[in-house]
Amino acid sequence: MFEDRSDRITTNPPFRGYGVAVTPAPDGPRAYVAGFGQPNRFLSWRDGEFVDVSCGILADEGNHALGVAAADLDEDGREEVYVHNGASFGGVSPEPDLLLDPDDGRWTDLFSHTVNDGRANRRVGRSVAAIDRLGTGRYGILVTGYGAPARFYELGDDREITDLAETVGLAVTTGGRSLVTGPIVTDRTDVFVGVERGPNLLLQNDDGRFVDVADDYGVADPHGHARGATLVSPTGGPRFDLACCNWEGENHLFERTRDGFCDATPPAFATPGRARTVVAADFDNDGSPELFINCLGQRNRLFTHRDGWTAVDPGAATEARGYGTGAAVADFDGDGTLELLVVHGESEAQPLSLYAVPNDGAWVRVRPTTPAGAPARGARVVLETSDGRQTRAVDAGSGYLCQMEPVAHFGLGTATPDRARVRWPDGRERTVESVRARTTVDVPHPSA
Repeated sequence: MFEDRSDRITTNPPFRGYGVAVTPAPDGPRAYVAGFGQPNRFLSWRDGEFVDVSCGILADEGNHALGVAAADLDEDGREEVYVHNGASFGGVSPEPDLLLDPDDGRWTDLFSHTVNDGRANRRVGRSVAAIDRLGTGRYGILVTGYGAPARFYELGDDREITDLAETVGLAVTTGGRSLVTGPIVTDRTDVFVGVERGPNLLLQNDDGRFVDVADDYGVADPHGHARGATLVSPTGGPRFDLACCNWEGENHLFERTRDGFCDATPPAFATPGRARTVVAADFDNDGSPELFINCLGQRNRLFTHRDGWTAVDPGAATEARGYGTGAAVADFDGDGTLELLVVHGESEAQPLSLYAVPNDGAWVRVRPTTPAGAPARGARVVLETSDGRQTRAVDAGSGYLCQMEPVAHFGLGTATPDRARVRWPDGRERTVESVRARTTVDVPHPSA
């Protein structure tokens, strides 16, 4: 199914990396790749090639990055990038995290400002995700702890960074591996924490404070060892199913019901493996999402939805000898077909991989924005077509250590698009009529 396009990465030596996040820039989406003991990479598509434009504090040479996520923390319309460093398995890291701000085109670490002396996170965790907990368009950053309380950072107008985790109910102490944030059980931004050696957490947003409802909703899976997780709506319903992959244990597809979730995992998907991350996207533009499972030291797996989930051949993206750690998806080259970027390196340094599914299928891309004009991560987008409905979440954190492009991408197959409806984390909605195929629709917040 996938074809290898890794030759488009101009400089691609063996690399030890972990997470990857995609954030917009004036010249298109950029992928920030966490380097583990190697410089971080910041990849930009230029003249048909993927070029590393990192330098200085972006590269953060010599440190050990794990999870990464982007969001607009200061409401200036541009996304900051949070990088979680962890040189040890757990406990305290000698390397502080970074909060990188693209102020006037020059990236600076906000933790290095005098007002933030001593505030940088040194607790070793794994994943990072963005949360617009109040629906204002001003995001905070959640960092899992591994055997230590999680951190939740918000940024004040004076550039002061404050950890509000205990105040808002996010100071959970678990073996937190993965984070998914979005409209999971409410219309605001909820949080799923995939946990190793213990039950998963589902933190419901209650007016900006969070309470665990995992047992009530049936997603705790206390005997699993969670890695990748993502939201997916295979039939176009307004609520999302939750796909969660475990390390050397049964994977789960939790299907959303009226009262919670039920475990509707098909046997082929449940098969245990060395899963690292999972990505939901319509790679072939046929109008139905696929699920890609990136594995470490095993064949990657791919599932498509045709009256149920079915395993298919990933083609070049099988990577039978790949040591996958993270993966993210975006339309990097702007042609309407999604690319899949895979990072390796936990067990052995390997080059990055770039894949795509060649197709002539039509598509629609919807980009909701906040009142400040930044990507509205956590928004829900419903596209109505002649074949029915499709639903996507604008990603604020998913996979394992990763974050996808903040665009709702819809393949159309043979369908004709009609209208798109966006619901922001504050509950406001806007409908765009007469949507045309092969277009990108920018949808500003109703207050903008």
